[in-house]
Amino acid sequence: MNNHHQPARGKPRVALITCGELADLDPDDRLVLAPLAARGVRAEPVVWDDPAADWAAYDLAVLRSPWDYMPRRDEFVAWAQRVPRLANPADVVRWNTDKRYLDELSAAGVPTVPTAWVGPGGSWTPPADSGEYVIKPAVSAGSQDTGRYDLADPEHRELAVAHVRRLSAAGRVTMVQPYLTAVDTAGETALLFLAGRQGLAFSHAIRKGPMLTGPDFGVDGLYRPEEITARTATEEQLAVAAKTLAAVPGGSDRLLYARVDLIPGPDGRPILVELELTEPSLFLGHSAGAADRLADAILTRLESET
Repeated sequence: MNNHHQPARGKPRVALITCGELADLDPDDRLVLAPLAARGVRAEPVVWDDPAADWAAYDLAVLRSPWDYMPRRDEFVAWAQRVPRLANPADVVRWNTDKRYLDELSAAGVPTVPTAWVGPGGSWTPPADSGEYVIKPAVSAGSQDTGRYDLADPEHRELAVAHVRRLSAAGRVTMVQPYLTAVDTAGETALLFLAGRQGLAFSHAIRKGPMLTGPDFGVDGLYRPEEITARTATEEQLAVAAKTLAAVPGGSDRLLYARVDLIPGPDGRPILVELELTEPSLFLGHSAGAADRLADAILTRLESET
């Protein structure tokens, strides 16, 4: 490989970006280390906010598990802009780490969960109906600060208002969505896409079981445990994913990976819940060959950087 921005030193070097709590990477991400080594790539975990990290020393920096950035999102976005050869790119990080991107995708014709937004310092009055709702911050991951509320229950109504008030007082944007009850039976489908020679290509899909059981009382750790199983994607799900990726600002051909999370809506058709382009779990261990496909995607991106 002729690397024009690095001194010649043999194998290309890749940083797999993580956080201090997962300094040796999430176990699922470690599955790509051997396939990368087999392809002649030196990969190593690097904590994103480590002041000693020399990002210019890497041929590619791949965002994987920097899951502690949420309280410091502005700092994280500014950091991403300083990292050369970052995957996914810094402008994608800025756009995708605030879930108000859902409004843009909805305007582009992507079926999304109806969402109401409450700005910092704002107040919220629960709707008169007695359905279930999800409340969470616009900058979040791993179901942190996320709760499920049955507005037919007076206590839940009070807790929901308190949840919004707590986020609002902290200067955070709150999102309020109807709870899609199909997740309790069908679960959530995550479709994983990885870069190929002709842009993003579908890799595999998994099913996530329901995670929200009630109001938010705080959660310890970076994320809640998930019930994950392999799943076969349907043509309808793949079509919604393709429409979603086509609406990504700047085009999806620049992406190393993408995860499209879908849940059946009231009519049974898939609805976008989240588009994960910054630091999604890729569930490599749930599909044969997925770690090799990610290694190939990284190799393809390395070649495009030369």
